[in-house]
Amino acid sequence: MMADADAPNSQDERGTTSPTIRIVLADDHPVVRRGLRLLLDEEPDFEVVAEAGDVEEARRYLLGHHPTVLVLDLNMPGGSSREAIPGMRVEFPETHIVVLTMQQDPAYARDALAAGATGYVLKQAADGELVEAVRRAAAGERYLNPRLGARIAAESPRGHPGNLSDREVEVLRLIALGYTTAEIAQQLFISGRTVESHRASIHQKLLLSSRAELVRYALDHHLVDD
Repeated sequence: MMADADAPNSQDERGTTSPTIRIVLADDHPVVRRGLRLLLDEEPDFEVVAEAGDVEEARRYLLGHHPTVLVLDLNMPGGSSREAIPGMRVEFPETHIVVLTMQQDPAYARDALAAGATGYVLKQAADGELVEAVRRAAAGERYLNPRLGARIAAESPRGHPGNLSDREVEVLRLIALGYTTAEIAQQLFISGRTVESHRASIHQKLLLSSRAELVRYALDHHLVDD
């Protein structure tokens, strides 16, 4: 994550100073923005620096504020939010994008992540997920609504690259989507030790040593969308 040199810092309850996560909210419903702002303002290291009601206004605020994270409604006036994501990521690479939407179809999630979004949160789950998604995005990590992630992972893969088993492909896809060992275990109803065993087997079969290499492999073999 790139931060402004003069970005303010905040202190947690232990007195540790951490960079403030600067946020632009983009949603065409003022009532929704108000609720989201109340939720985000509860975090001491979050600062909502601007609110936008359409895509063009969101772009202007990115130019003016260079926030850490843009929370972007997928359906807004002023152009397609989805189509605007790639351009925003090129023009403002220091800003990560968390999509906030009512769309529960996994295809929309795959498409948004492929376009360059870092997170995908359902509006109906925002109270429990948006803060975590913003934090992960600020750290350059993906966040995907767990139910959608499980549905994507359960979809039949196109073949079995690297002689991976069905379960290993499921684990690899969730790793590529940014899930932790504990989250993968919860999604697949297996133990963390079993997840680690599958992970070790994947590394051995694919001759890859790092998580970044696994993510690249999954993208290259269309296990998740780039």
